[in-house]
Order: sequence, then C-alpha cells, then structure tokens
Amino acid sequence: MITTIKKTEPKPRRAYAMVLMLIGSVVISFGGLVIRNIHTADNWQINFYRSLAFGSAILVVLVFRYGNKVPLKLRDIGMHGVIAAALLAFAGIAFLQAITNTSVAATTFTLSSLPFITAAMAWLFLGERIGKSTIFTMLAAASGISLMFIQGLGSGSSYGNLMAFLCAIGFSGYTIVLRRNRSTEMLPALILSNLIIMGIVLMLRWDNISIPWSDLILCFVLGGLLSATVNTLFVIASKHLFAAELTLFMLLEFTLGPIWVWIFVNEVPTNWTLIGGIIVILAVLIKSAAELWKVTPRSS
Repeated sequence: MITTIKKTEPKPRRAYAMVLMLIGSVVISFGGLVIRNIHTADNWQINFYRSLAFGSAILVVLVFRYGNKVPLKLRDIGMHGVIAAALLAFAGIAFLQAITNTSVAATTFTLSSLPFITAAMAWLFLGERIGKSTIFTMLAAASGISLMFIQGLGSGSSYGNLMAFLCAIGFSGYTIVLRRNRSTEMLPALILSNLIIMGIVLMLRWDNISIPWSDLILCFVLGGLLSATVNTLFVIASKHLFAAELTLFMLLEFTLGPIWVWIFVNEVPTNWTLIGGIIVILAVLIKSAAELWKVTPRSS
C-alpha cells in the first residue's frame, strides 16, 4: 500500500521568520539614533555612503554563502530581481525626499500604512488573504502609531507627504515581488538597488560627496550593519510570511526609534508617543507569541 504524503511548508518556519523580523526591526530602529549623530553630511551624502556600505556588506554575505558562484546568483535574479531592486531604490529615494520636505511625524505616520497597502497588493497580485488575527494586529498597531504621531501631522508639506506615500507604495511593491519569487535567491537584488541609488546621487552631487571621517563611519554603521542586517533578514523571512505580515513588523522600527533617542540623547517623547508605542509593541508581540504557541509542542 502506497501512502501519499502531502507536502506542506512546516509551521515552525513562520515562527522562525517572525523572530527574524523582530530582530531586524529592533536592529534598524537604531537608525534614527545613528542619523541623529551625523552632524555634517546631508541626506544625499548619507544615502550615498549608506548604499556603498550596504551593498558591500551584502556582497560579503553572498561571497561567504556562494563563493565564486556569486556572478551566477546575480544573473539568476532575472527581470523580477531588477524590478525588485528598482522598487527598493525608488522607495529609498522617495523616503529621502519625504523626510527633507515634511515632518518626521508626518512621514512616519504615512509609512505606517505599509501593512494595509501591502495587504491590498498581495490580495490583488498574489491572492494572499490574511487571517482575522493579523487584521486585528494591524488595526491595533495602526491605532498606536496614530497616537504617537498625530500631534505632528499638521506640520508637513503636501509634496513631502506625497513622497512618503510613494515610498510606502514602492516598498510594498518590492515586498510583493519578493513573495512572488520566494524560491529565488533575491539578496543580489539588494546590491543592484544600492548601485541604482549611488548612481543617482553621483549624477546629482558628483562634485560634493566628501564628508568628515566621523560621519563616514556612522554612515557605514547605518548601511553596512543596520540596513544590511534588517534587509537580509527581510529577504529570508519573505519566504515564510505573508506580505502584509512582513511589513507589519516594520512598525516596531517607528515605535522603538524615539525610545532609543530618548534613552541615549535625552530627547523626551510625549506621553502620547509612549502610550502609542506600548500599543504597537504589545500588538506585535502578542501576534508573535500566538504564532510561537501554535508551533510549540505541548505534552498531553
């Protein structure tokens, strides 16, 4: 008698991916603190050296994993990888335009729409439907973000707010491409994305990219350590989580960022920021704990 075994993705991989996203979100949340300590370099210069360090770090990872097969991995991303790289570069540039033309509060609040935009795009292009618990978590986290940043929403410009919205659309599109091609190694697309940003910066600022060593070191920490870590974990997690779930965890970055600045720079957040941050953290942690509970063996 032959028994047919249906192949399914092991449930523990979802919990594993959520842990990766938790780690990545915590790591990248220190980005604001790093930028806060860059005193001379402007946003274009920061983006150039961040991209240089980011792309170099990903190249090191690929060489460590694949050795002399790296050129083949670069080729294997195909047109979908090029599209992913272009979308990520577009999101990065739009974020730069947003943060320099509107308030941080307005930018961050607009970017908190990421899980909802991604969920809609995933349903439309991938047929992914998220569960009620994820929807509840997204709504709870969104309410927390609203409390954190609603006081600063009126201080932004229309152009800056539009750029923040386009950043959210670009990153959501990037997430969809990763999910559609989750069987392909897409880390090389990160290298291409950073090359695109560096090329654009060089075209605009080729005669003025020199910055002090202190700022250069911080740019390399921002790109080579923080951005490289979170994006590598994001690509790995994209193989196991729904698109909306991936971007849901990014809300932790918006929540923890002001806390690190408070602790290390003594910029005291408002009471609404603290209350909203607690709501976001609890919503995401409860969702993660519930997923871990489902895959943890229990004795009868």
